[in-house]
Amino acid sequence: MNTTKVTKLVLSLAFPLAVGAIAGVFTSAAIQDWYVTLNRPSFNPPNWIFAPVWTTLYIILGISLFLVWILPPGKGRDRALVAFCVQMILNFGWSFFFFYFKTIGLALAEIFMLWISIVLMIILFYKVKPIAAYVNVPYLLWVSFAAILNAAYFLLN
Repeated sequence: MNTTKVTKLVLSLAFPLAVGAIAGVFTSAAIQDWYVTLNRPSFNPPNWIFAPVWTTLYIILGISLFLVWILPPGKGRDRALVAFCVQMILNFGWSFFFFYFKTIGLALAEIFMLWISIVLMIILFYKVKPIAAYVNVPYLLWVSFAAILNAAYFLLN
């Protein structure tokens, strides 16, 4: 692997991991203070599960980004990269709506937009590099579960 590809791999992995880490730093206080006071749905996973799941998903996102980014420039690749960035912005924003601003309803609307952006990203990734789309199916499934969980919190609180 040449230097350019190694650099793209490192940046591709670092980008989603940094997004997750930054969101975590700004929202962690609410988990200890506010989140623990909420009425929880019966299917809420234990808190310890979220960090390893999200870390794994951010690594998968980084790998899929790398697989698309190393393709020759073109309209399809560029659209896929834009879709990736849009869904990462929405991913980042959800934590702030839910935990930092404590607006469960806005977080629910935002996660719906995130879900749509993930579907769009997967479609665009599929058009240029199918494996980059397939590896994001767990991410889509987890965000689907998170949306259901968010809706349950909205109804219970």
